[in-house]
Amino acid sequence: MNLVEGVFWFFSVWAVLSALLCITRRSPISSALWLVSTMFALAGIFVLLNAEFIAAIQVLVYAGAVMVLFLFVIMLLNIDASPRNLKGWPAWLLGGGLALVLGAELLVLSGYTSQRLANEFSSRPDGVDPSLVFAEGAAAQAATASQGVVGALAKPLFEAYLIPFEITSVLLLAAVIGAVVLAKKKL
Repeated sequence: MNLVEGVFWFFSVWAVLSALLCITRRSPISSALWLVSTMFALAGIFVLLNAEFIAAIQVLVYAGAVMVLFLFVIMLLNIDASPRNLKGWPAWLLGGGLALVLGAELLVLSGYTSQRLANEFSSRPDGVDPSLVFAEGAAAQAATASQGVVGALAKPLFEAYLIPFEITSVLLLAAVIGAVVLAKKKL
């Protein structure tokens, strides 16, 4: 195992453990902070994949702005640790069964490489050329080479997806206003 693989496994274990701690904590503030830890681990994995811009966005937007918003709402509403609704063996049985199914799927998919996937796709009976199906990948690489990573991401975001981008900002604003209104009723 080389250094890059070692760092990848470090960030992977960190992300999985932080995610598990995020969903098992009783305190919403503790869960939110463990989610921030998971986001930092994912940003580290993005850096290993040479996606530094996505890693920076992961830290700035998700670990920074969105989590500050979550913590602000949690603290504003003064949510205390409440008893869990899913107690007992049925919930654990359902969760364990789901974990086993997802683990089995990951074991099956661990044998796939990009070469194996390309070979299986190219041997399809309908004779479809994989480059025709995956043309977006070549177009994205060409756009990144000509405009850079930020330009290749910003152009579709502000041209084709401008309306969903603005709708998302309005929904976040509505969530903050709703939290303030709910907190004001308790004062």
